[in-house]
Amino acid sequence: MITNSIRRSSVALFVFAFAILSASSISAQAPESGAGAKKLGNKIMCMCGGCNDTALKCNHMGGAFSGPCETARAELKELNERVGQGKSDDLVLQSFVQEYGPTVLISPPTNGFDLWAWLMPVIVPLLGIALVWMVVARWRRKMAAADGPPVSPELLARARDGMGRDADD
Repeated sequence: MITNSIRRSSVALFVFAFAILSASSISAQAPESGAGAKKLGNKIMCMCGGCNDTALKCNHMGGAFSGPCETARAELKELNERVGQGKSDDLVLQSFVQEYGPTVLISPPTNGFDLWAWLMPVIVPLLGIALVWMVVARWRRKMAAADGPPVSPELLARARDGMGRDADD
């Protein structure tokens, strides 16, 4: 009877210790992010080169299980520090662009030359459709203008008579 209670106690202690260790490793895995840092973490890329995720959603192997890699953690830490200093979102994003280049942004800015990155996926197919339409219209005009020599009414009548005789046979 004493052995059963000792066994139950040791199992309960083991489960409790496992739960505490698991919770501490999970909390160490994801850096603490404020609301501003979480919003900005979805606007910048993880620059590790091994994934194409945002810094906040990086699931690239490299963390303690399968969490954010060290690069994403460092980026999120920088975001937390800069947002904590009271810098505006635009200023923080601009500092990341200066540090990592424009590829750090998930979506390119919608002004200046970068506006073409938004417009080209729409403009190019429309230009292609217009080009195909013009080519087909030109071919149709050429085909309409390319009538053969005029056929005399006698030749047409003879052809019709010949067709009628072939149908009777």
